[in-house]
Amino acid sequence: MKLLEYQAKEVLSSLGIAIPQGAVARTPVEAAAACARLGPVAVKAQVPVGGRGKAGGIKLARTPEEARAAAQQIIGMDIKGFKVPLVYCETALDIAREIYVGFTVDRDARANVLLLSARGGMDIEQVAEESPEAIARLYPNPWRGPLDFELTQLAFDAGLGELVRPLSGVIKKLYRAIPDYDALTAEVNPLVVTESGDVVAGDAKLEIDDNAAWRHRDLEQKYGAVIEGDPYEVEAKKRGLTYVSLDGEIGIIGNGAGLCMSTLDLVQRAGGHAANFCDIGGGAKAEVVENALAVILMNPRVKGVLINVFGGITRGDEVAKGIVTARDNLHMNLPLVVRLSGTNEEEGRAILKQHGIQPGVSAWEAAQKIVELTRAGARA
Repeated sequence: MKLLEYQAKEVLSSLGIAIPQGAVARTPVEAAAACARLGPVAVKAQVPVGGRGKAGGIKLARTPEEARAAAQQIIGMDIKGFKVPLVYCETALDIAREIYVGFTVDRDARANVLLLSARGGMDIEQVAEESPEAIARLYPNPWRGPLDFELTQLAFDAGLGELVRPLSGVIKKLYRAIPDYDALTAEVNPLVVTESGDVVAGDAKLEIDDNAAWRHRDLEQKYGAVIEGDPYEVEAKKRGLTYVSLDGEIGIIGNGAGLCMSTLDLVQRAGGHAANFCDIGGGAKAEVVENALAVILMNPRVKGVLINVFGGITRGDEVAKGIVTARDNLHMNLPLVVRLSGTNEEEGRAILKQHGIQPGVSAWEAAQKIVELTRAGARA
């Protein structure tokens, strides 16, 4: 569950982190009223993705009329596939310095990692790619959290030694989001140091582990009407699918997480880019495959689909019949390549060929074929 900025800031405020005054506006009139009450404001699109500023989703407004005009432009606009439902009008800050601070999960280390950088205001991924030395890291003990001496060293490592005291206070409060809210990501970017020396959360990101959502029904009740994740992931969840959106053009379906991951790697190696990760589980019944294909085809970027299925208990000929039925029910006309392996694989391939679906003998061959077809703009 990804909270919108204003929602995340309300949570951070409850943890004792300073935030600017602000007000949610669902209409341009409400934005104008917020500016009249708060003074100059930043009018911010509320969507659960970054890059809002670059997309035109954040505008400064000095007067109510400017706030009205800004909200009129932002509400309803599309930012990375998300339609903006509302804006957050927040008191404009007198910024002296911007810092990045955030906790996330380092899956390789199987631990939470604290990241701190003096280059706030930028995507941390961009900083990591361009200047990895600009990011200081700390793996705090999960039971006690970061200690004072660890935070002092971290601040000096990040070139922020003069801000040890205020940074330590903010970081300790931010850390509470992990045990208290089961946060997978708790981020403030930028953490603003104002001209007067105050330290304020200029932006906030909070993602709560879906597996712990039952412990946070209060947040669902409070924010459920406006919390929206990736539209394809939301739809997939409704259909009981394990699905993650990516930014490529080839839809991926597999039965098993490991098989899906290896398929993504093969597509990348073949020169393509995956549009998603979709694990349909141990079987490949027509209804499950149809649900997976339906979600994938909602994405207008998708130019072709690769299905990689290992038939164990489920026979390959049954899998093939399910795929054919799903394709026909959805009237799919994009390139479709299927790699079948396991029980009755030869019979399954024969059924696919009979119905005009490209079978791949090996996963590598199938990956190369779907990349070739999508590049050629072919149709199934």
